[in-house]
Amino acid sequence: MEASQSLPELVAAAQANADVHEQQIAEIVAVKGDAPDDQAEALRAATSAIELLAVDIYAVFEARMQHHFKRGPFSRKLKALLTGAGQPDLAYRIYQYYLAVNVLKHGTGVSHRELMKGDTHLFGVRTVEEAEVGDSLIDVTAPGFFDGLTTAILEVHQFLER
Repeated sequence: MEASQSLPELVAAAQANADVHEQQIAEIVAVKGDAPDDQAEALRAATSAIELLAVDIYAVFEARMQHHFKRGPFSRKLKALLTGAGQPDLAYRIYQYYLAVNVLKHGTGVSHRELMKGDTHLFGVRTVEEAEVGDSLIDVTAPGFFDGLTTAILEVHQFLER
């Protein structure tokens, strides 16, 4: 039986997959020429793939790190622990990505409202009115979205596993 991959290995694999889709998005945006329907479909597919990767890697992170807390809401307890340990920037970043992943999973709701009333600089958040049909409320195509998510996950992993 093969040993399961470590969280950093899983994050690296997710990052490699996201890089492929981010490159596809960059190429589509750079071309903006012939066959706009094909390009629009390819753009939606690459964007959707990044959204799924973000949700999946956060779920893996949460499952692997849950043992550091007794019961209850993992992300709120994590934010409190990091803040109390003098890591407010890391607490802010991981909590913002938690909210973003929640919005990717559930759409509008408490997490979306919290992001809308805040002033996150980590990624773009759209109102329901701003989002076009098929668009997500979180702009995962913005430069640095997935890198920021995975960096925050790895920093928290290192903090918790020390």
